[in-house]
Amino acid sequence: MTRYQKKAKSEIGLSPTELIFRGHQKVDQIQMSIIDFDETTVEEKTIHSIKEITPYAQRKTVTWFNIYGLHDIELLQEIGEEFDFEKLVLADVLETHARPKIEDYHNLVFVSLKMIQFSEEKQDITVENLSLIFNDNILISFQEKKGDVFEPVRNRIRNQKRTLRSSRPDYLAFALIDTVVDHYLYVLGLLGERIENIDDMLIDHPNDSVIDEIKSFKRQINFIQKGIKPAKEMILALSKLESDFIHKKNRIHFKELVNNINQASDTADSYREMLSDHLNVYHMMISSRLNDIMKFLTIFSVIFIPLTFIAGIYGTNFDVLPELHFEYGYYIMLSCMAAVAIAMLLYFKRKKWL
Repeated sequence: MTRYQKKAKSEIGLSPTELIFRGHQKVDQIQMSIIDFDETTVEEKTIHSIKEITPYAQRKTVTWFNIYGLHDIELLQEIGEEFDFEKLVLADVLETHARPKIEDYHNLVFVSLKMIQFSEEKQDITVENLSLIFNDNILISFQEKKGDVFEPVRNRIRNQKRTLRSSRPDYLAFALIDTVVDHYLYVLGLLGERIENIDDMLIDHPNDSVIDEIKSFKRQINFIQKGIKPAKEMILALSKLESDFIHKKNRIHFKELVNNINQASDTADSYREMLSDHLNVYHMMISSRLNDIMKFLTIFSVIFIPLTFIAGIYGTNFDVLPELHFEYGYYIMLSCMAAVAIAMLLYFKRKKWL
């Protein structure tokens, strides 16, 4: 499965409001659940039809309606009819490869961004699209698959955390987005520990496996940045959004998100630069090793050039050659060759070529 968006030829020219699931089915069956709460009560249950959520619309409590799975278009149409959503909102939910975005409608606020997690089993980064729709009494979250990313938020609701229990859906939306951004920092931290260990590997074992590690980490960081950079733009727009569904007392929390996403973005940039530096250091070390080898071979060749010259003269096929029949001629030749080699080595050392 590709990590990057691909446009199907069949989708070219379609209306933006056309309800088509543009993604990969990650669950066999769609699951729906509700958490309804206020300062004193919490109700949590699994539901099997959209009609079950109708009674909650009349309450003054906060209702969190969560859906796992996006491939059932008829179900999403039912949700749109039940809550009077525009088709463009549902089309955005079904577009799982779209950039993070925020839209302010007359009856809701729509937010989408990428959730990034690190799979311990596959030792790889996974990503899924998260869409949030909220107004003054309900928040609906759409996830591609079931996971435990938001379990800390659910626990805060169950454990009667006052700020969350006494707030409206806009603060719940903040808590969910904040959890997603915290996962950005968590995943970057896991990768950062491994990236920083490359320094030792470069010094101790600068081989092909190191370069493979660097390239792998660069791909992963680039992939993370593909989610973080647009999310940064979206969160900045969200912090400035003037909507009836974002209460004045909660605007400061959305501005806090800007600092968190900036930290994640800066961390990703730092690790990317670090990997580029590692790549440069690797190439410098390989180049230095190659230069050392070439220096050795060059010196070895230069020393043997005069020795080969002497041996070539001594081995010429002439009867009349000085010292040819001398008893110690061979040893004199070897001595001359050794003297020449030693003299050249001393000269190279004096010139600091060795």
